[in-house]
Amino acid sequence: MKADGNALQRPIGPLTRRQMLARSGMGLAMLGLADIFSAEAGADVAGYNNPMLPKAPHFPARAKHVIHIFANGGPSHVDTFDPKPALAKYAGQMLPSENLRTERKTGAAYPSPFTFRKYGQSGIEASELFPHVAESIDELAVIRSMYADVPNHEPSLMLMNCGASQQVRPSLGSWTTYGLGTENQNLPGFIAMCPGGYPIKAAQNWQSAFLPGVYQGTHIDTRHTEIEKLLENIKNHDLPLAAQRRQLDLLGQLNNRHRQERPGDRALESRIHSFELAYRMQTEATEAFDISHEPEHVRRMYGEGVHARQTLIARRLVERGVRFVQLWHGDGQPWDNHDDIEENHRKLAGQCDRAIGALLKDLKQRGLLDETLVIWGGEFGRTPTVELPQKGANAGKVNGRDHNHWGFSMWMAGGGVRGGQVYGATDEFGFQAVENRVHVHDLHATILHLLGFDHTRLTYRFAGRDFRLTDVHGNVVRQLIA
Repeated sequence: MKADGNALQRPIGPLTRRQMLARSGMGLAMLGLADIFSAEAGADVAGYNNPMLPKAPHFPARAKHVIHIFANGGPSHVDTFDPKPALAKYAGQMLPSENLRTERKTGAAYPSPFTFRKYGQSGIEASELFPHVAESIDELAVIRSMYADVPNHEPSLMLMNCGASQQVRPSLGSWTTYGLGTENQNLPGFIAMCPGGYPIKAAQNWQSAFLPGVYQGTHIDTRHTEIEKLLENIKNHDLPLAAQRRQLDLLGQLNNRHRQERPGDRALESRIHSFELAYRMQTEATEAFDISHEPEHVRRMYGEGVHARQTLIARRLVERGVRFVQLWHGDGQPWDNHDDIEENHRKLAGQCDRAIGALLKDLKQRGLLDETLVIWGGEFGRTPTVELPQKGANAGKVNGRDHNHWGFSMWMAGGGVRGGQVYGATDEFGFQAVENRVHVHDLHATILHLLGFDHTRLTYRFAGRDFRLTDVHGNVVRQLIA
């Protein structure tokens, strides 16, 4: 090719955003854009339409916010919220074969080492493991007939969080913010608090998948107490706000020009939003995550420890308009107790019972429970029989329970839920759901209904078809709704 001798003398046209960043050594790449401190922060700033602005659902919503407390690993329903006195009759004996429905070989009947008693006006029975939660039993709808597809953590986590056990699909929190946006534009709309790092399947549990990346959950490692470790890079120690403002204005113009040349670029729009949000969070996130602002009597009510702290933070977040908060419990030692279940379940419940009980009371006292849906449960339950000794899982011990997806318990409270009821039942031993069975798809359909959505109409077109959280399944459990 013949070189053009006049090339260097031509005027250079407008640089694209990518070219500008490349030529400036990426020096501006981590800066936000947008008029953060304007009265209309989050509105159409510099030509950018914020996808997280509040949106109207299909019909009036009963719940505006969700707090999902995920008991990671699969808590035992027969030791928490589904008493099975028949197990005592068969203690140490093999149960009738027709009641055994499990892919894994298990041993003899294993009665719960915990006592149950009735609570509240409803008289619902709950284990001694959760006395503080049980004080609010009349607010709870206890579902004793949940079931999933397989007895393995990975696919069951994906099913519970994303509605699909194998295919990559958006999480429940992502669908929620996609449908509703969020009320506070200075904080993420979907936050996943998981102390000590990531659970099994890591960030896939709160992924946005094919939804725009703006709806991805924001992970917070609540093991940390110092704000700048809890929220990494929350402060810019090199530039004052005024200098950041000038750079933001410039980058805003460049981003807007780049966006206009590439309409519909979802990845670009998500990046723009993440820069914008990161800047805004400097002003509000530090305060929202700092529980030292709470009165001492409130902090005492929630108790000590990482789960108490993150549960109190969850209340502070929904109070400030965050749409979906997921709390992971079971860091380091999950509820996956193949052995020493009495010791381990007691320890795990002791870490969270007081805080969850406080959350329910605190939300109610503040008038937030009616609009906040609180969900508790894991990816499946556990067998009512003892797990046979084997290598690895239970170290040869005979005092734990194996995975059980055929039947398990969850509960919901607030946000339009009709409390003080038990819905569904497992068989007399607790192996499988037999009455008013609720699949995970049914649970998701019901949650979306409480948020104001027809789950068959909350869809997103991808790869030539309309996808939804419940795929082609799911029925709203109307008996759970007040």
